[in-house]
Amino acid sequence: MVSIPIIETVVNLITTVMTTVGLPALVALMIVESFGIPPLPSEIILPFAGFLVWSGQYSFGAAVVAAVLGGVIGSYLAYAVGRYGRHLVVGTGALKLDPKHLASMDRWFAQKGEGTVLVARLIPIIRSYISYPAGTARMEPVRFGAYTAVGATPFTVALIYAGVLLGKNWSNILPYFRILDYFAAVIVVGGLLYVALRWRGTITKGFPPRLTRSSEPPRPAGDAPP
Repeated sequence: MVSIPIIETVVNLITTVMTTVGLPALVALMIVESFGIPPLPSEIILPFAGFLVWSGQYSFGAAVVAAVLGGVIGSYLAYAVGRYGRHLVVGTGALKLDPKHLASMDRWFAQKGEGTVLVARLIPIIRSYISYPAGTARMEPVRFGAYTAVGATPFTVALIYAGVLLGKNWSNILPYFRILDYFAAVIVVGGLLYVALRWRGTITKGFPPRLTRSSEPPRPAGDAPP
């Protein structure tokens, strides 16, 4: 987990940059946040933007437009990495995808890509990384951008408005969103582990997953299977 001094350092960096530069800094920070590398938490960026609205540095509408614009730009950059780096994830090896699994992902995003992107934009952590598989699956780019903007707007409006309501006490909400991030991280790690084990054929499909026959330990001679 991220330690408190690191969190405080990130908070200080974000607040200093946004106070000094203003709306262009909000756009730039949201580009980095949506690209996902390095991770910058929108739960810090957006409430502080709300504080700057509360203090009169710029309007609520301008803050929302700047944040959504930065989010869409960063998402397209991540989408491009996935789309044009597609050939790097096909083949054999621990980090490679079997072509049939890649084809399944392509079909998923062709059929359910809009809903997947829309919902993912509302979930902490996942919202910053859904662009990579969407690009790898070659989701239609205009639809990707449209649903990214639609999905990101409620999240953006809510956090900026929270910062406006809290005024100079905007940082009081950070511990609560940090807890949500930890829960989301557990879900993401568990999901990735499940997908990896399924692709390797270690566990069966469905819930609860079970070890496949080939993964079970050998039985002593003479023991009958259950």
